[in-house]
Amino acid sequence: MTTETTTIAPPSTKSQVLRSFDVTDFPALTGLEEDWRFTPLKRLRELATATTLTGTAPQLEAGDLPAGVSVRSVDDVEPVLTPFDRISALAYGSAAGATLIEVAPETEPAQAVVIRLVGKGGEAAAARTFVKVGAFAKLTLVLEQTGTATLADNIEVLVGDSAQLTFVTLADWDAGAVQAQHVKFRIGRDARASHVQVALGGDLVRQFTSVEYTARGGDAELWGLYFADAGQHFEHRQLVDHSVPDCRSYVGYRGALQGKSAQTVWVGDVLIRAAATGTDTYEINRNLILTDGAVAHSVPNLEIETGEIVGAGHASATGRFDEEQLFYLMARGIPEGEARKLVVRGFFAELINKIPVEELRERLGAAIEARLAEAGA
Repeated sequence: MTTETTTIAPPSTKSQVLRSFDVTDFPALTGLEEDWRFTPLKRLRELATATTLTGTAPQLEAGDLPAGVSVRSVDDVEPVLTPFDRISALAYGSAAGATLIEVAPETEPAQAVVIRLVGKGGEAAAARTFVKVGAFAKLTLVLEQTGTATLADNIEVLVGDSAQLTFVTLADWDAGAVQAQHVKFRIGRDARASHVQVALGGDLVRQFTSVEYTARGGDAELWGLYFADAGQHFEHRQLVDHSVPDCRSYVGYRGALQGKSAQTVWVGDVLIRAAATGTDTYEINRNLILTDGAVAHSVPNLEIETGEIVGAGHASATGRFDEEQLFYLMARGIPEGEARKLVVRGFFAELINKIPVEELRERLGAAIEARLAEAGA
């Protein structure tokens, strides 16, 4: 059964939540909290209980970088993110320095910049990555996370005035990996950020993305693609905080699930504050259930403090294969298994095409094909 919802949620307290860099300011997690009720805390291992992490963070691998782009380790950098949950604060306090990816103003690399973070296992670790994009710069940045790890990490992204950033993050961990991540964007005047978040690997991956605007004309698009297999838990949450006038946001996440105990969670929060007149925002989540035993949770929330906006809405839909589509393809001589693959390809095609890197698009397509083949689709 497929459902759509476009109702406005009751007022929340997103604008008043606790924010602190000190993990001890946050109470211990019980699983009863609204922000954690879908998360299997035991599977987070030490990330759910520790007050400090001492493991080794994933190793940075960056190839040749174009002129105007640099990557280096720094002891500290002025934060974009003030943590508002326990694990994000844990990551901030435990990270040994930060990886700074800096793009000079007006830089426009011809090719995408690809950076890899490879986990080597061992003790639970923390990491902090800071991306600073100068004014009028324009580039595509791909950040891949692979290997195995138990990781709490923060990624902070500062997009300068009139800059344009396409930021692709890929969580393609080995089977036993656990990650809790917060990605924070701060967007300047007339700047545009497009984030494509992909989750395929790992045992449990929980990713929170938040957006803050600093001046008029900011534009944020958050796209997400996830495919949960048997036993995997993928959780995606967003908070788009419209606090200044005349800014835009669009959130579009799509997920597929197959296998016993595959579980996904999507919670989208958009806050339009009283000062944010002229806001234009929309969010939508769609989930495709491929087999029995898989569970998808989808919760869109919209909090509006002013009526002087261009538009605001949200929607959610979760369902199985469209039998009419399957019948149409099979009636034209396409075997059922191949027809199912075509439906899934079409389901993800829009999001895969948001990635302006052909090699990565092909890899994602192949990965999805492999999962479907494993399930006998």
